[in-house]
Amino acid sequence: MIRTPLICILIFSLSSTLFVQLASADELWTVHWEPFRLVNGSPILFQVTPPVHLKSLEAKWMDHEVYFSFDPHKKKWYGIAGISLDTKEGKYPLQLSGVTSRGMKITFLRNVAVTRGTYESIAVTVGKQFTEPDPEQLKKAMQDKSVKQEVFGRVNPLKEWSGGFEPPVTARISDVFGTQRTFNGQVQSTHQGLDFAVPGGTPVSAVNSGTVLVARPMFFEGNCVMLDHGQGLLTIYMHLSEFKVKEGEHVKRGQLIGLSGGTGRATGPHLHVAVRWEGLYVDPAVLFNLKLP
Repeated sequence: MIRTPLICILIFSLSSTLFVQLASADELWTVHWEPFRLVNGSPILFQVTPPVHLKSLEAKWMDHEVYFSFDPHKKKWYGIAGISLDTKEGKYPLQLSGVTSRGMKITFLRNVAVTRGTYESIAVTVGKQFTEPDPEQLKKAMQDKSVKQEVFGRVNPLKEWSGGFEPPVTARISDVFGTQRTFNGQVQSTHQGLDFAVPGGTPVSAVNSGTVLVARPMFFEGNCVMLDHGQGLLTIYMHLSEFKVKEGEHVKRGQLIGLSGGTGRATGPHLHVAVRWEGLYVDPAVLFNLKLP
């Protein structure tokens, strides 16, 4: 008769302790991101410190998977993500899911604020050959589209990049990401990359380590190289005059991948660089400024 209440009290005490431990675990998650102010069209570096040691960590962000890698020196998980230009201002959930060394699953949700960026709008007059392709040219463009769809459909969750992303050339930027363009008063498009004002024949370097997915001529892009850096991140180099790499080759940051030119739908020699994360184009200039491990 005496033991029963003692046992009940002990169980209640243990349950209370367990509840406090679980409740306080959420408070021990630390989530940071760069850049500090996130806008539509921005790449993101998420930095996560969980409350316990994890074997793996992943996240859901705006209906996309975010793949993380662990830095044992800083004891943090790092994952690259992005925000589309179409994203409206508001708060969006980052849903983290980790697996502990004992195989237990733990989760955490953090709401992240996104504001509207400011992008330019310009009007340009060009020759009709740049806005009105003939049937043969359209056929070539459609063939290229199928190649790009197949390449863009692949997602490599493994990290191939290491350290910061560096500009592929040292030159003046002639057009920025996100510019709304109106050609000849009618045709509208959004500039989805960064243009560098370089003469033809300028050496172009890989912005970070990766694998060459594409190194071939295309209708719009001209001679084009695409690199896969892992974690869903690709970089694209357009209008090259020469290739210096082959498809399937692994390259390191700073390695020569081609020479600049004016091939494809370009009005003159320059280098167009685009960054794509899981189907979204994001601002290369922001990526070059991220402090990556």
